[in-house]
Amino acid sequence: MLGTRPIVQKLPLASETSFIAKTFRTPYFETPWHQHVEFEIALFKEGHGMCFIGNYVGEFKEGDIFLIGSNVPHAFYKAEGLEVASSMVVQFKEDFWGKDFLRIPENQLIKNLLDGSMQGIQLTGSGIKKLASLLNQLEADQGISRILTLLHCLKLMEESCDKNYLSSQQQFTRNDKYKQRLDDVFDFTIRNFQQRITLEEVAEIAHMTVTAFCRYFKKSTQKSYVQFLTEIRIGYACQQLQGTDKTILEISYDSGFNSPVNFNKQFYKLKKTTPRDFRSSFLKQLGK
Repeated sequence: MLGTRPIVQKLPLASETSFIAKTFRTPYFETPWHQHVEFEIALFKEGHGMCFIGNYVGEFKEGDIFLIGSNVPHAFYKAEGLEVASSMVVQFKEDFWGKDFLRIPENQLIKNLLDGSMQGIQLTGSGIKKLASLLNQLEADQGISRILTLLHCLKLMEESCDKNYLSSQQQFTRNDKYKQRLDDVFDFTIRNFQQRITLEEVAEIAHMTVTAFCRYFKKSTQKSYVQFLTEIRIGYACQQLQGTDKTILEISYDSGFNSPVNFNKQFYKLKKTTPRDFRSSFLKQLGK
C-alpha cells in the first residue's frame, strides 16, 4: 500500500534549549504528511509550493507565515522543478514554560490564539513584516531572550496580524479507530493526484465500501472526497500556471483532469477566475 498514516515528527532539541527555532533548507525542507504534539510556526523564506493543513489544500510562497496547532496533520511540498525551498520553523509544546503559564489572566489572548491554531492559521496583514523579522531574530537569540522573543511573536500575531483560519476540521483525535484509514487516503491522494483515482480505489485503501467511505470522509473532513481531490489538482495547476511556460491544455492534463472543459469549470469554481486570467494577473504582478 502506498498510503501511510502521518508520521509523528520529532525534531532534535539541543540540551540548552526548550523549543526549536531553526531554518531548514532543501533537501531538509521537504517533509511528508506528518503531525507532532508541538505547536508550529513556519516562515517561508525561499520558494513556493502546495500546503496541506488538516483538510485545507492551498499554496504557500516566500514570506508566508503559518501557525499550526498540536497534532494537526500537515505537509508542505515545494513546486515541481523548484531547486530550493527553505523555511524558518519554530516548534514548542504548550506547557514548555510550565503547565499553568497560559492559564494566568494576562496570557488569555495567547491561549485563545493557540486554541484557534487547531484549524491552522495563515498570518497576513501589516504586522507580518515585523513578525518575520522577530522570527529571524528568534533563531539567533539565546537564553531568556528566546522566550521573550517567542512571547513577542505570539503577542504580535494576536494583536497586529490578520488571521485566516484554514481547516474546517477542528478536532484531530488520535484514538479514532478509522483515523489511520483516513490518513492512508490523504497520503495516497497527495502522492497520486495526477493519475486517475476512483472512489472504488480509495475506498479499498480505507477498507470500506464506497458508500461507507464517502459518508465517513464527508463527516470527518466536512467536504466530499471528490472536492478534496479537485482542490489538490487546482492547487497544483496554480503552481504550474505561475512557475512554468506550459500551455493551459498541458497543465489541465498534468494536474489530473481528463477534460480541459472540466478543468476550466473547476478552476473557475474554486478561484473565481479562469486559468488564463489567473496567469495573466500573476505576470502583471511580476511586471511582465
